[in-house]
Amino acid sequence: MSGKLRIGLAGLGRMGRIHATNLGSRCARAELAAVFDVDSAAADRIAEEHGVTGVDSFERLLAADIDAVAITTPTGTHADLAVAAARAGKHVFCEKPISLDREAALRAIAAVEAEGVAFQIGFHRRFDPDWVAATERIHAGELGEIALLRTSLRDMAAPKAEFLAGSGGLFLDVTIHDLDTARWMAGEITEVSAHGAVVSDPGFTAIGDVDTAVVVLRFANGALGVIDNSRAAGYGYECSTEVLGSLATVRIDHPQSRHYEWRTPGQAATPLVRDFEQRYPFAYAAELDAFADAVRTGTPVRASGSDALAAFDLATAADRSWREERAIPVRCTESGYVLG
Repeated sequence: MSGKLRIGLAGLGRMGRIHATNLGSRCARAELAAVFDVDSAAADRIAEEHGVTGVDSFERLLAADIDAVAITTPTGTHADLAVAAARAGKHVFCEKPISLDREAALRAIAAVEAEGVAFQIGFHRRFDPDWVAATERIHAGELGEIALLRTSLRDMAAPKAEFLAGSGGLFLDVTIHDLDTARWMAGEITEVSAHGAVVSDPGFTAIGDVDTAVVVLRFANGALGVIDNSRAAGYGYECSTEVLGSLATVRIDHPQSRHYEWRTPGQAATPLVRDFEQRYPFAYAAELDAFADAVRTGTPVRASGSDALAAFDLATAADRSWREERAIPVRCTESGYVLG
């Protein structure tokens, strides 16, 4: 394959537009070739903006002059679209989770494996320069024996109600990122214990969900983990991680949108990021370039279907722990986690 990887983008909601911008102007090894959305006006608008083909069906997207597809449609459609793309011989980049139904996720993973196409999941922290550098040093042994991992993911304000209704809940939509980070940085997990609360909007109770949660993990290597999540932190968007080891501690905490401090009598202020788009300007482009590299070289992707399945299983364990008010033992296998 010569030149940039030509990607057809399915779904032009918020994440789709972020990927369209990156593929259209920021990626070095991948490019936007065609777009599809059920809202044909949105597809036409983005297609015109980036000078690419806009189509009115996923089938036509697969028939376009593309090497791969990026799936950023609503979660409930991910698995079926991934299967269709794989059977059409297209490599697949898919936002998390693969599905809210485990069997559907397994079918998608089986389809891409059977067709021999690359399948990468949008766990963007695995491509952020800060997390990558810290994790490489941990895996090289510079941190020593891990004792504790602490990680936070807090949104400034909750998404719209129509998104929440199909999101799968806090644990499958938000905590899943922290669970993937925990596995990646500190190793496999043996127990999940979750506590949830509704503090920002009683509407979360009405849909059987929570807006705030704390999850405690036990790792196979004896370490402990603590995750805290919020749908409505109010002050801004925060994503931070700290890992304590016997030789060192690493902390990733980068909430500022600008690297200056404004000082007035009696106080100092720094501008904070408002959302994940502001926090990860490099990671979203880097993950698509890494996907293109994996396709070209035939090397494994850095965030695989198996990683997505493991994070899904752990998020399911967290949700079950919260609902059943008990710790959930988990066991890692070749086909994901088995919940006790």
